[in-house]
Amino acid sequence: MARYTGPKTRISRKFGEEIYGVDKAFKKRPYKPGQHGPSKRRKQLSEYGQQLMEKQKAKYTYGVLERQFRNLFKKASRKQGITGDILLQLLESRLDNVVFRLGIAPTRRAARQLVSHRHITVNGKRTNIPSYALKPGDVIGIREKSKGLEVITSSVSAKGRQFSWLDWNNDEMSGTFIAVPDRESIPEKINAQLIVELYSK
Repeated sequence: MARYTGPKTRISRKFGEEIYGVDKAFKKRPYKPGQHGPSKRRKQLSEYGQQLMEKQKAKYTYGVLERQFRNLFKKASRKQGITGDILLQLLESRLDNVVFRLGIAPTRRAARQLVSHRHITVNGKRTNIPSYALKPGDVIGIREKSKGLEVITSSVSAKGRQFSWLDWNNDEMSGTFIAVPDRESIPEKINAQLIVELYSK
């Protein structure tokens, strides 16, 4: 299955929240998609359905395909600690996600494209792997020739929320991955325990 490139609002409506960020179209119709509108007779999801929905929400939020997601879960399950929390930490440590969190790109999809097109450096070396796993202390920069790109300059100038596990140097236009975030610091509304239960069946 290829990565989803369809309407973002439809996916947000499916999960009942703006998983791709602020969405004006979602605010107009914050109910599930379908030809009958906000029907009151929608079926209650089964336990399996809830677990599957949570996994799909995480995949769409971070832009990860099924095989990548399953491999991340296997990696998380081998580590000591709460598997669901470790899974989210691994997702947050991906290079494309950190480029988005630092405000270099307006969305994760745009961040993934910047990385793939070799506009991003890690510790001074160009990297074109969006799934690259960052370690504490890694410095994420922008290639010198790419610092004038409109998508980057407009995103950096509109930079909003700051995150405690990231440090941004506006003068050098680079950021440092200070530490792996704990679960309380990750803003995504994902119930990782449901994902663990799904894969544990």
